[in-house]
Amino acid sequence: MPSILLIEDNPDDEALTLRAFRRCNVRNEIAVVRDGEEALHYLYATGVHADRVAPALPQVVLLDLKLPKIDGLQVLRRIRQDRRTALLPVVILTSSREESDLIDGYRLGCNSYVRKPVDFDAFAEAARYLGHYWLLINEIPPTSSPEPTDDRPPQP
Repeated sequence: MPSILLIEDNPDDEALTLRAFRRCNVRNEIAVVRDGEEALHYLYATGVHADRVAPALPQVVLLDLKLPKIDGLQVLRRIRQDRRTALLPVVILTSSREESDLIDGYRLGCNSYVRKPVDFDAFAEAARYLGHYWLLINEIPPTSSPEPTDDRPPQP
């Protein structure tokens, strides 16, 4: 099962991300989907990913915002609304400089918001930090987590 789900529609950014992870010796398997609709099919083992074992979720999702079919913020909203994925770590990895994207990302429950550096060396360094933290240091909740309690903040 992949430890990372990369949701990225730009082939150049996808290649750059994968290259940066390789350069930084992140050896975890990375699944790549190229639009918001495919991302949801992947996570919930439906549509083109119906043959995937549904309970096996990635350790972290790297989510671009400007996606075709279903945008990244809507993908994040759906991830947080489903009890199966509500606690899944989601890192927004985007080139967006819009303050509203940053604010909306956190309001919808992203765990981190990272702007893609333009320079490859800086991007590789950011990938190294992301991989190290989210795959080695961070502890994720078990797949079968208890039902949410009523003290959760209301969904937007």
